Amino acid sequence: MKVECFQTLAAVLRSGSFAGAAAEMNLSPSAVSLQMKQLETYFGQPLFDRSALQVRPTAFALEVSATLDGAMHALESLRRKSAPVVEGKVTLGIIEPMQVTLLPSFMALVRKRYPNLDVRLERGRSTALVDALRSGAIEAAVVAQPESGASARVRWAPLFREPCVLVAPRDAATRSVKALFKAYEWIRFDTSTIAGSVAAEFVQRVAPDARSRIELLSIPAIVAMASRGLGVSVLPQPDPYLLEAFPVRVVALGESPPSRQISFASRVAPDEDRVIAALLDTLRSAATGNV
Repeated sequence: MKVECFQTLAAVLRSGSFAGAAAEMNLSPSAVSLQMKQLETYFGQPLFDRSALQVRPTAFALEVSATLDGAMHALESLRRKSAPVVEGKVTLGIIEPMQVTLLPSFMALVRKRYPNLDVRLERGRSTALVDALRSGAIEAAVVAQPESGASARVRWAPLFREPCVLVAPRDAATRSVKALFKAYEWIRFDTSTIAGSVAAEFVQRVAPDARSRIELLSIPAIVAMASRGLGVSVLPQPDPYLLEAFPVRVVALGESPPSRQISFASRVAPDEDRVIAALLDTLRSAATGNV
């Protein structure tokens, strides 16, 4: 049985359909269906329930995939390690703020340095992307790394620290942090995130009486609210293009502002996989502006 059939099975389970797997594996849906039938013949039992409009994997299909997951990743790492050039396909998770600030430079560098490397992108929150990384759904991710308790099953490589700032209405009469929190309502940046948590700790320390009724995950939404005079917020430095669209006053928070560590996370160490090493090196170049 060809290894590609098992890779296609994993793609079907990840995407939830033959069509999704076909797009991921660069195959036709009929080719995916044929490979799945070949696997079913090989094992002598069905891998999918085809009685509904959309095929559903059987418990046996999930067992097969789980059994082979580690071996498939190990084989792929060996292939990449010995390959003379960096090529193939890799899925990189990336949190939303980095899609504007880091991703464009990174993708431009990838296409320049590694034209045969196909980087597929998966967006999400840091916790969800780390879970996807541990499960094998993605190979690497750019996420906010926890200050403590980071998953030991993930290899971490720091990229940079991202400081938080205070955003306030443009016509605010003061630049004093305490005075701004006294004059305006506090718009919380989602406290279930790392940045939101460190921001909340800062606010509780400098303005324990801050009033708050709104909590949002979206940085653009918070900046837009502040631009309309609806409050102030502590959040990661907004992108310059966002500040052009929604003018606000940006106040630095001292020499040691609250911040989050942006890191590269992978299932295998960069020195064990050429593709992972290439991703990390390119991300570091993009982060430092070395394009």
